[in-house]
Amino acid sequence: MKNTALTETHIALGAKMVPFAGYNMPVQYEGVNIEHETVRNAVGVFDVSHMGEFLIEGPHALELIQKVTSNDASKLTVGKAQYSCLPNDNGGIIDDLIVYRVKEETYLLVVNASNIEKDWNWISSKNDVGATMRDLSEDYSLLAIQGPKAIEAMQSLTSHDLSEIKFYNFIVGDFAGIEHVIISATGYTGSGGFEIYCKNSEVKQIWDKVFEAGADFGIKPIGLAARDTLRLEMGYCLYGNDINDSTSPIEAGLGWITKFTKAFTNSEALEDEKRRGPSRKLVAFELDERGIPRQGYDIVDGQGKKIGEVTSGTMSPSLGKGIGLGYVPTIFSDIDSKIHIQIRKNAVPATVVKLPFYKG
Repeated sequence: MKNTALTETHIALGAKMVPFAGYNMPVQYEGVNIEHETVRNAVGVFDVSHMGEFLIEGPHALELIQKVTSNDASKLTVGKAQYSCLPNDNGGIIDDLIVYRVKEETYLLVVNASNIEKDWNWISSKNDVGATMRDLSEDYSLLAIQGPKAIEAMQSLTSHDLSEIKFYNFIVGDFAGIEHVIISATGYTGSGGFEIYCKNSEVKQIWDKVFEAGADFGIKPIGLAARDTLRLEMGYCLYGNDINDSTSPIEAGLGWITKFTKAFTNSEALEDEKRRGPSRKLVAFELDERGIPRQGYDIVDGQGKKIGEVTSGTMSPSLGKGIGLGYVPTIFSDIDSKIHIQIRKNAVPATVVKLPFYKG
């Protein structure tokens, strides 16, 4: 089990710690619903230092990134970030990731903790263009400061105007007394805020100053359980649940990050799938009656025949109803389609809805 630089801090705060992607991580502090509401209404801080960071540099950096990612990284200017995925050779997804253009020939790739080694090996295997690659995952920490009060609460910690950093843009500047910190207007909660990248040796100072600055704004530490309910209310895919090595970006609803203006891994097959239309689609649904859909539960039709299964599900803290995602045949994927979720002995009726669940 690996620890982050803040593991002892979380334990001292009374966090319930669990193994996650090989790391000892805080799953909750006060409780999922309280932490969820804190991020929706005020500001909360997640330690997501288990995420992986790769630096890809040199005159051929963009060429390599274009070859392995589905989105068009040539659109990135310095200071911009982009959501993307790494397609495999078989129509599936190796991982989803964020690509940052840090300098003209320097890119930062942020990948999921459980896929660090897999992603590194995959990208390395495609690097026949001589791009310089460095794995910084063990050296860097990542804090997600999320919520509608994040800008106001954090402004005193930097000389930069946080309100001017647009969504999916970032700066490298001073923060909490540390120079050369990446301050990125990204996050996986749908409630605004920032992600802060810094060295492991710097993160404790930043954590402490963030909580000092946020004290008057109701700031709280937030665990991974609330991160999951927050991202699910937005309909954001979680790797290992909603997308994996056998789900295509087209059927997962990620056509918007799959750009056929360039060639990339398996792009011809994916373009053909988009043209023909996928045989199944990832849909969002709300339960029409009481119940909590869980990952792995069967999705059935009106006659009780299995047509798919739930990939992510929960009782939405914001909506007070059961919500979830799952793959179903395309015929069942239209908005307002009626499906059923098999919860133990009951086939609970549900309706396919448009994302996001949480409208803010």
